[in-house]
Amino acid sequence: MATPAARPGEGTLPVGRCVTLLGGFRLTVDGGPVSVPASTQRIIALLALRGRYGRSRLAGTLWPETTELRALASLRTAIWRANQVAPGLVAPAHDSIGLSGDVDIDVTRLVRTAHDVMEGRAGLGADTATVQYVEGDLLPDWADDWLVVDRERLRQLRLHVLEILASQLAVQGLYGLALEAALAALRADVLRESAHRAVIRIHLAEGNRAEALHAYQECCAVLAREVGVPPSPETVRLIRPPVHPPRTPTQATSS
Repeated sequence: MATPAARPGEGTLPVGRCVTLLGGFRLTVDGGPVSVPASTQRIIALLALRGRYGRSRLAGTLWPETTELRALASLRTAIWRANQVAPGLVAPAHDSIGLSGDVDIDVTRLVRTAHDVMEGRAGLGADTATVQYVEGDLLPDWADDWLVVDRERLRQLRLHVLEILASQLAVQGLYGLALEAALAALRADVLRESAHRAVIRIHLAEGNRAEALHAYQECCAVLAREVGVPPSPETVRLIRPPVHPPRTPTQATSS
């Protein structure tokens, strides 16, 4: 499998060994791309996503359709090839295997930033590395079954980070950028009601009630068409605040 070309806006790569998984697989050594065989890409990617793995478990995950002996033989070959293209990249230790501790992994770095944002340890702006995170799909051209869980984990992180980004930008009065983030969450999951609410809140904060009403109606239509349910009370309250019954003369006097 050919190594993908550099993507626009990547900028200067850090010196050292770097594994890129968002948007496609890429291995760079001292800033230069390295060609990696397909089977070797997979062992590097799995270890980059999940950390140190037991030898038998790793072989069974990557080659589930064959016998354990053949899978272990394929694993040995993949490790040898990985360390041929980047010496010391894959580091076996006793009965487990992992990547060398000095390898920079885009998913690890950007997920750490996302957690910092969600847990309130860091702010988020349009120029942070997290924006790169929310824009890239995890190994989009791969069809491996073991990637399903990792893709869903990153998808959920992406949606939460986008909604936080939308909220923070709206508080700063940067409504256009806030709307970009909220709509990006909707593009990722059109049934996500919290993303619809983010769009509605931004329109209301900007004073565009007609736009907010249109976004609410779109939310209602999507939910009805796709899953046959109405919007939640929390969503309804954004457009239709609860109506309190008028007070009686007695209540007015007593107050």
